[in-house]
Amino acid sequence: MMRTQPLKVALLGCGVVGSEVARIMTTHATDLAARIGAPVELAGVAVRRAGRERAGIDPALITTDAMALVERDDIDVVIEVIGGIEPARTLMLTAMEHGASVVSANKALLAEDGSTLHAAAAKHGVDLYYEAAVAGAIPLLRPLRESLAGDKVERVLGIVNGTTNFILDRMDSTGAGFAEALDEATALGYAEADPTADIEGFDAAAKAAILAGIAFHTRVTAADVYREGITEVSAADVASAKAMNCVVKLLAICERGADGHTVNARVHPAMIPRSHPLASVREAYNAVFVESEAAGQLMFYGPGAGGAPTASAVLGDLVAVCRNKLTGATGPGESAYAELTVESVGVARTRYHLSLDVADRAGVLAQVAAVFAQHDVSIDTVRQQGRDGDATLVIVTHTATDAALAATVADLRGMDIVRDIAGIMRVEGE
Repeated sequence: MMRTQPLKVALLGCGVVGSEVARIMTTHATDLAARIGAPVELAGVAVRRAGRERAGIDPALITTDAMALVERDDIDVVIEVIGGIEPARTLMLTAMEHGASVVSANKALLAEDGSTLHAAAAKHGVDLYYEAAVAGAIPLLRPLRESLAGDKVERVLGIVNGTTNFILDRMDSTGAGFAEALDEATALGYAEADPTADIEGFDAAAKAAILAGIAFHTRVTAADVYREGITEVSAADVASAKAMNCVVKLLAICERGADGHTVNARVHPAMIPRSHPLASVREAYNAVFVESEAAGQLMFYGPGAGGAPTASAVLGDLVAVCRNKLTGATGPGESAYAELTVESVGVARTRYHLSLDVADRAGVLAQVAAVFAQHDVSIDTVRQQGRDGDATLVIVTHTATDAALAATVADLRGMDIVRDIAGIMRVEGE
């Protein structure tokens, strides 16, 4: 039997995502009520500036006093889509103190201080759900947290930022340079006016922290994630990848250490073989591989951003927390029991691609190889091309640590036969 008294929802933020959340709540009200077991009512919408018309939203619901809205004792669920650290953190904590469950898309806050939010949710007996924080519409966090709860996740590898994927895809498909591809992404609305969070990897690093925390039952913050953006990826790097039948992608990688007691999380550009499923992820789409002990390899793919896709994930969480409200239950909270040590990327082992400009004379390859051997960096393949007294050595290593590779590069730079190190990039996949 359906309850007639509605569950009241407060919406913080009414931008691209928030306006879509409000629209879906209105247009799908009957279906949502049937799925939840009670109607849901939009009880207030907090915005930064009132006054302008917001299609489909009763002007009487609009307020600029977000704190007063979350302090209302009749609010059952607060949806936070304003982003940033403050005032979002204070508003969410206040909502929980007043008995409201929280649905959020705030990756930056969750990656920086998720433990505080989880602790508050547990203390006040409410839910904290955030499916939309990592991969837009793609159902990813709930499968990790619930469907794979009985399995052991070994590795999470994926493309979690649509802006950078669009830029790298354009560089690969058209031969464009980074600046040109960024301009196109901006013109099409894929990149913000200030794209720093995307192109420098901050957005992906926050998502990697959230993924690692859930996958490995360990607290991981954005500060624990090694981060490289794509601003240094050149057309020459992309061309080198093509010559190896590879493509360059910005990857978020979270994995257990070989000893099983450590975990590392990193975000960086990497070459992957075109045969790898992630290589075919085009334009602004996202895709994530999850490798677990029992289930094996699972792939999640779809639109990772945008108003409607992100709103879809928010509404999925809304249905879940409303169902919990009706039964007096709460869903899974933070699981950090494993307390694995978060290790530095410097001790994680990766393959590398290096392009060296060297003097084209006898014995050069042997001298370069000796430097690699001195630092226990094994060479997998090498390709040499000569031209007018100079040559280019393209070397791909077997797995090595960052520290070993850095020592190798330092010694190479000191050799008079090495004119320049034109490019260094990690290689993922076989």
